[in-house]
Amino acid sequence: MLAKPPKEVAEGLATLRARLDTDIPPKRPKNLLIGTWNIRAFGDLNDAWRAPRKAKPPRDLESILSIAEIISRFDVVAIQEVKGNIKALRHTLKALGDRWSLILTDVVKSAAGNYERLAFVFDTERVKLSGLACELVVPSKWARKIGADLIDEQFARTPYAVSFLSGPQTFILVTLHVRYGKAPERAGELRAIAHWMREWARETNDFNQNLTALGDFNIDRADDPNGWAFRETGLKPPAQLDGLTRTIFDKPGQPDQAKYFDQIAWFAGDRRADLTMPFVGAGRFDFTDVALPWLGGADANRANKTAKSFRISDHYPLWAEFSTRV
Repeated sequence: MLAKPPKEVAEGLATLRARLDTDIPPKRPKNLLIGTWNIRAFGDLNDAWRAPRKAKPPRDLESILSIAEIISRFDVVAIQEVKGNIKALRHTLKALGDRWSLILTDVVKSAAGNYERLAFVFDTERVKLSGLACELVVPSKWARKIGADLIDEQFARTPYAVSFLSGPQTFILVTLHVRYGKAPERAGELRAIAHWMREWARETNDFNQNLTALGDFNIDRADDPNGWAFRETGLKPPAQLDGLTRTIFDKPGQPDQAKYFDQIAWFAGDRRADLTMPFVGAGRFDFTDVALPWLGGADANRANKTAKSFRISDHYPLWAEFSTRV
């Protein structure tokens, strides 16, 4: 556990906690709350409670407690953009407490993969590991069905799949962070993961393993070629996420300019791949006007938003709630 925070930090955390109580469903018997969050450059940590504006690294202990408070509202959270240095992640686990654990990949040692890891952080009193943890690799024979240009290379950051248990329900979460670049460059990875997911979902459906994809798909628009590549095999995000901006720099009321990078999706309408866990609801948590209030709220100037993005994140966390009743 981290030391007791100073008064001004504790007051800010209380405000954040109250907003979370309002915006996120509570943990209840027989419900499951799954989150996904790209936490910007989640690596090194400043040991100050509130680091100066130009500090390097800027992420401080107040930021870590804010991140941990948000994560604590879910049962399992897929985190993208974890760096080789996991000091910030380790301190987040300390802030969350002994009931929390993590599982993560090694560092992708390439510029295309931005030297990142993928991670899951989970509440061990609510979910358990069920044994499976693997990375997805594109079979070479898929060149004929997807396109040879698609798989000249493997995924820039190999998708990471982990299986969990919540009560009687098994669910497999596949997290990924599709490479960022010119829009057409992303379609290959998106199409490959969609095909991978459909084949796997159909194989595991008879065993009620509830395959779900989540993470940063770097989709600019739901109706652009990347959005279609993602959904062409039947992966569907919940309707409650439609129209919600994904980054703190997107402007409310200008959906034509918003990005739809982050997604939670599963197969619906395909009896060979459908979930057996009933879906309850989904949403996005906007922390901008309650976390780190000294940097301003949702209407903060761009400099303050940028500062907040490096201390908390430039992405909002997304969540989905399911019932684990059988």
